[in-house]
Amino acid sequence: MAQTEGRAERTERAMPNPMAFPEIAEMGKKRIEGFVDAQREMLNNLQETNRQWFDRMQSEAKVASDFANKMMGARSIPDAMTVYQEWANRQLEMTAEDAKRFFADGQKFIECSTRLLSSGRPGSGASGLSA
Repeated sequence: MAQTEGRAERTERAMPNPMAFPEIAEMGKKRIEGFVDAQREMLNNLQETNRQWFDRMQSEAKVASDFANKMMGARSIPDAMTVYQEWANRQLEMTAEDAKRFFADGQKFIECSTRLLSSGRPGSGASGLSA
């Protein structure tokens, strides 16, 4: 009998408090909102990055077109070498800009991914909950 009473007591303690359900629902709502906000931020970052890289590709095409036009207009080897040097310098500048942009974009995505992954965990800042 004592064993049966112990089980009953454990069962009563294991039963959730009906008053806690609204609090649980609110926690779930905040987690979902945090997750959706993080996804929205990730999508916005992807769209912005896509636009920037598309602009970069258009710039690359313009530089190549200008190079071809200037090379066709070169009247001598020294003129052609000058055009080539200008083009090579511009390519190096653009490559340095690309590297900076690549690392900045990577940092944004890492930060956003971290918030996205942590938005469902209790105690994470994105969900607004504390441990």
